[in-house]
Amino acid sequence: MAYKNRIESGELLILRILSRRMALTAEEHQNYLNLEKGFKGETQFDELTESLQSPCIILNDLLLEVNGSKFQIDTTIIFQEAIYPFEVKNYEGDFIYKPDRLERFSGKPYKNPLDQLKRSKFLLSQLLYNLGYNIPIVGSVVFINPEFTLYQAPPNEPIVFPTQISQLTKKLEMVPAKLTNRHFKIAEKACFLTSN
Repeated sequence: MAYKNRIESGELLILRILSRRMALTAEEHQNYLNLEKGFKGETQFDELTESLQSPCIILNDLLLEVNGSKFQIDTTIIFQEAIYPFEVKNYEGDFIYKPDRLERFSGKPYKNPLDQLKRSKFLLSQLLYNLGYNIPIVGSVVFINPEFTLYQAPPNEPIVFPTQISQLTKKLEMVPAKLTNRHFKIAEKACFLTSN
């Protein structure tokens, strides 16, 4: 069970209501569909993480700030010796990996989620340091949609493909997990900072 549950963003809730009452512009409609699809992917990943049997603390949808920089983490799991932030993507179709972006075969560019993960890990480590905690951070980008393919992806990047998700859950089950009051204090502070 998650320590902090996921809820729909205010933007998604507003667009959901507006889409029932009026015709959205093409841009608004596409944004609405992207938000719905992203939320669906995140909740699918939640189902997997909440089935973990090893002791851990699951924090969904953290929105944090450190030194004036805001950052969002889709799923954060606190284990005994490390914190695992996950960036979850529900992309569908064929993509090509480029060092600075992902690209559809049509040529449409997408931000590289590895860049977002690196930024989140860095800012999370700063935040934890400011709070007096020194704990390793091990993160991954998870592509949850079974109809996603990424060509030319380097094998050494922290990417979890749809066919590797069951391996990920097995790996997480093997992580040492003896939680202490210290771990729950980290979770409480993260939730408190997210709610402010």
